[in-house]
Amino acid sequence: MITIVVKTFFGLEEVLQEELAELGYKETEKLNRAVRLKGTWKDVYYLNLHVRCALSVLVELRTFQIRTEDDLYKEASKVDWTELFSVDKTFAIKGAVNSTIFKHSQFPFLLVKDAVADAFRDKVNDRPDVNVKTPQVVIDLYVREKEGTLSVNTSGLPLFHRGYRQSAGEAPLNEVVAAGLIRLSGWDRKSTFVDPFCGSGTLLIEAALLASGIPSNIERTHYAFKNLKNFDSESWEEILGNVQHIVKSLPCTIVGSDIDPEMAMKAKRNLRAFSFGRFVEVTVDPFDAITVPEGPGVLICNPPYGERLDANVQELYAAMGDFFKNSMKGYDCWVISSSETGFKSLGLRPDRKIRLYNGDLECSFRKFSIYDGSKKGKYMVNGEEGDHQEADLSSDEEMASGE
Repeated sequence: MITIVVKTFFGLEEVLQEELAELGYKETEKLNRAVRLKGTWKDVYYLNLHVRCALSVLVELRTFQIRTEDDLYKEASKVDWTELFSVDKTFAIKGAVNSTIFKHSQFPFLLVKDAVADAFRDKVNDRPDVNVKTPQVVIDLYVREKEGTLSVNTSGLPLFHRGYRQSAGEAPLNEVVAAGLIRLSGWDRKSTFVDPFCGSGTLLIEAALLASGIPSNIERTHYAFKNLKNFDSESWEEILGNVQHIVKSLPCTIVGSDIDPEMAMKAKRNLRAFSFGRFVEVTVDPFDAITVPEGPGVLICNPPYGERLDANVQELYAAMGDFFKNSMKGYDCWVISSSETGFKSLGLRPDRKIRLYNGDLECSFRKFSIYDGSKKGKYMVNGEEGDHQEADLSSDEEMASGE
């Protein structure tokens, strides 16, 4: 058995654990921005393909204690790197170091790089090339004070690189963030799903993938585990062969719209990559003109924040609040935004507030339950301020760069 660490954004650990349990991995340990489990290399392949809320899948190679800078080189030298990959593969060392042992932030990564290069030079009289931007093999270094772990990142590029996005807008929502928001909303995958600010369609696609059971990474072809010596192509092909690629219907109604015809066209273009694309309705409409079935249902939207996209935030959000009250009865309406002014302009009190970071913007993900006429007053006073969670959904590439 090997130790597998599935990384995610801070704040999505619990939904990642829930997702892993659904996939059959019941015995897991929640970490900071990650979940740890035991498994096999076949599980590594399976998780890379199937887990929607994951940023990367790591396999631990060695854990150790260090007291000095030299100890890191010694510990890294105890790994037989020549057994992991061949000399013709490029590699890079990435990760996170938080330790007073090291005076310079980049020095730990250089030490591990030297240990890897020296291992190859000693054994095969040659050394692999370093490629920081597009390495074929990614070695992950994690050091917290005196405790260290060396792992191999079997994903390579973060798993939000799904491979299905052919077109994107100015401020596209990260795919893993979208999958996390859908799980945080508690959507049952059977009731109606609505996104009236759909942009290039990320939330719509992730919702349809979840409802259909098609893996979110079904269109992705590049995984770093394919560059390792122990890559078992037969096991990988078997896993791919057991995956559902085509569906003839969806168990729910999924509706999206965007006021920009170009964005709606991009959403439709991205949806065409999937068999369910024709079942997802995308229209060119302002949010308050969208036609939705009667509830129950879930609305999740990522409206302009007033940060990157021009918008009169107060006017827009006030109109959104009216739309929710008048047209979305029976729905749980979720809004992600960095604009506190916008949230105040909604004129609704949230049932739940989840604080998070979307990219470098501090945001809040808020739930507004819209009741039917007999409970009309409740959407203004329902509950207290709700749960307060902090989540960091910044780029995994930034977190793992060691910079």
